[in-house]
Amino acid sequence: MFLRVHQGMDNKKIRKKSLLLLFTGNGKGKTTSALGLAFRAMGHGFPVCMIQFIKGSWRYGELETAKLFPTLFELRVMGRGFTWQSEDLDKDVAAAREAWAFAEKTIREGHCRLLILDELTYLLSYGMLDEQAVLTVLASRPENMHIVVTGRAATPGLIAAADLVTEMLDIKHPYAKGVMAQQGIEF
Repeated sequence: MFLRVHQGMDNKKIRKKSLLLLFTGNGKGKTTSALGLAFRAMGHGFPVCMIQFIKGSWRYGELETAKLFPTLFELRVMGRGFTWQSEDLDKDVAAAREAWAFAEKTIREGHCRLLILDELTYLLSYGMLDEQAVLTVLASRPENMHIVVTGRAATPGLIAAADLVTEMLDIKHPYAKGVMAQQGIEF
């Protein structure tokens, strides 16, 4: 089907384009999908940067894996933990804005080919960042930089701006049967 749809296209019109990808929804797998793209990019020798906006200081597998790829994978954990469990929302907002400033700088400098903005959607849906300002920066990304945004409750503006939107649908989850998060699966 792909060939039939594209048979009549002039090859000169097909060009590479930096993409904004969005993984959202209530189901599991948003960050995991972004990490899969990170491995794909690194497999081609492309540098990857991942900024985690919510996750705090607890230990999870991504942190250890990043150490195995010091020249290709930069992981910045800039959140204070899950904001819905926060005891000081003002500190969470300050951390979110500091993380976004780092993301803006990373986009401007253009040193990575893939930038993952893990759980950025929460900062928009909670009003911690101005959506239009964020969308403007995302649209200004360099031509050779793809950006992945993850998180639940993506805003309509972010969905409209994205080139690819995948919604993870929660059909069945072991939490419903009392199975707690497991090392190597959830963290």
